[in-house]
Amino acid sequence: MKKAIVFSLLFVLSIISGCSKDSFTPINYHQSFVASINISDPSIAFYDHRGEEIAKWSFDNSYTGGVLLQQDRLLLYGHQLTKVDIYELSSGKHLKSIDTGVGITNAYFDEAHKILFLANSHTNTVTSFDEHGNLLKECTLGDYPMSMTSYNGQLYVINYKDTKLSIINIKTMEIEEEWTIEKSSNGILIIPEKNEVWIGGHGEGSHANQSVSVLNLTNGKLLGQIDVSIMPVGFARNDDEIYIINHGANELYATNLNGELLWKCEVGANPFAIASFYEQVVVAGFDDHKLYFLKDEKIIKTVETGRGPFQLLVREVKS
Repeated sequence: MKKAIVFSLLFVLSIISGCSKDSFTPINYHQSFVASINISDPSIAFYDHRGEEIAKWSFDNSYTGGVLLQQDRLLLYGHQLTKVDIYELSSGKHLKSIDTGVGITNAYFDEAHKILFLANSHTNTVTSFDEHGNLLKECTLGDYPMSMTSYNGQLYVINYKDTKLSIINIKTMEIEEEWTIEKSSNGILIIPEKNEVWIGGHGEGSHANQSVSVLNLTNGKLLGQIDVSIMPVGFARNDDEIYIINHGANELYATNLNGELLWKCEVGANPFAIASFYEQVVVAGFDDHKLYFLKDEKIIKTVETGRGPFQLLVREVKS
């Protein structure tokens, strides 16, 4: 039910679109931050490692997600918007828009190859662009491509309304393999040391997912399941600890690389997003409009953010 309400809200918000401001409060090039993309009031709020607000950008466009393009650019998209927008953080200015058509479900930037990928649920494609936003290639996938990650020259794409994980060659944009996964899978993490891929998900119909699937990174074989609570949809990592957010149970699980539970705690109201930031774990509560900063298994700070925080972006600037 919660999932249906959220996606209905995304649709309603995204059809109310207009032109965003030309410029916003600049973000210092050397400033580290965790940023909350809020979809109910469309905005993005930036916070430092102490949880203090650096700036908040409010939009007319109904953005539903975004991605950082290297250190100083931010791309924002909306599922019902026909363009994605790129902003420069250090100036707060809008740099350019890219025509995409409606249907963008996710954006991912591969740092090693400096390539941007946009997944589209209307065309069931993933399209690649160079770091300046110039079109490169397109690949047709399964039904509703959404969650993405990359490793060793390959892009891994979960087809949300399908039963397959697509593995694409980043340079040629050709499908190299497709592995069987559960329908309504969401959230993906690659653990190179274990040669594993961890996949979360909502579950289908009245059956709520209560486990994380562990696949062999070489051949896609199912190695096992990690028991969690309800609807594990997001992952974060800090060294040898893996964090799993369960939005159906308002719980955060921390495991080691073997998937063994280290600790867990209740946090947030309907949390969808999780991130690792300066030895802390940050969780966004969608229904209570709060960010939770955790360290040493405890919530150390709670901050009010915009309404409906749906995604977290992290920039850690090394001195």
